[in-house]
Amino acid sequence: MKAKIRAFIELMRPANVITSLTDVLAGMSIVGFLFNFIDLNSVLFLGISTMCLYAGGVVFNDVFDHELDKAERPERALPSGRILKSEAIFGGILLLFMGIFCAFWHSNMSGFIAIIISICALFYDWKGKHMSIFGPINMGLCRAFNLLLGMSVYEIGVFTYGYLILIPLIYIAAITLVSRGEVHGGTPKTLLFALFLFLMVHICQLYFAFKFGHLYLALPFIATHFYLIFTKLMVALKDPIGPNIGKTVKTGVLTLILMNAAWVSLSGQWEMAIFVVLLLPVSILLGKKFAVT
Repeated sequence: MKAKIRAFIELMRPANVITSLTDVLAGMSIVGFLFNFIDLNSVLFLGISTMCLYAGGVVFNDVFDHELDKAERPERALPSGRILKSEAIFGGILLLFMGIFCAFWHSNMSGFIAIIISICALFYDWKGKHMSIFGPINMGLCRAFNLLLGMSVYEIGVFTYGYLILIPLIYIAAITLVSRGEVHGGTPKTLLFALFLFLMVHICQLYFAFKFGHLYLALPFIATHFYLIFTKLMVALKDPIGPNIGKTVKTGVLTLILMNAAWVSLSGQWEMAIFVVLLLPVSILLGKKFAVT
């Protein structure tokens, strides 16, 4: 039984699940949510929702990749036989259902956004990842609507700040582009385009930090994120082999927490921004024990 539980946790990518929680915290901060004990229910239900949705989505990613992983990644939970495909499907459905249920418990708008996230994730797992142009956009939409799920804590915030979901969409699209070279290596052209997209994201964040009047709070997070992601990307550009690509992707996913800490800092709530950053070592530790990509 312990082996089954361990295998299912591997499928859920726990390190990545932590990053999805920070998406929602960032979205809540953008619309001016004040983190206190009075409104803890909103954090609880939307936080559980996003983590279940993300975990369910990546479980189905491995379900759809089952045959491919037999050849390319036979050590993984499904192709190694440590968990049955039927068990993974049941667990994935349960996670998605719980994610949607918790979102509806908060509000109808949150629930409908959760449904959209589930559809985007399942389509990516099924077909999107194989589409050269729409695939990265599809993956970016999953994260973009995740940020919107956090904004739905105040429904008016979705309409006021909803356009900001374009920034995580661009960021995740860039990571998805890079990730296509994890197994067989990448190309400098693709990596340079990803570099351009990453620069665009950081410039946009600096602009909005200035616009919201909290540039001094956001700058350390943005600068650290910039340094970490570009250090790995430069190594991959010099030698675009699979392992270097993989390190870039892993860093890009885990340091999404820093990007979200920058969003949180726009609200001026530096305590919550620090809390989000403290989730990074937790995510890194989990990333050492369980697969990230």
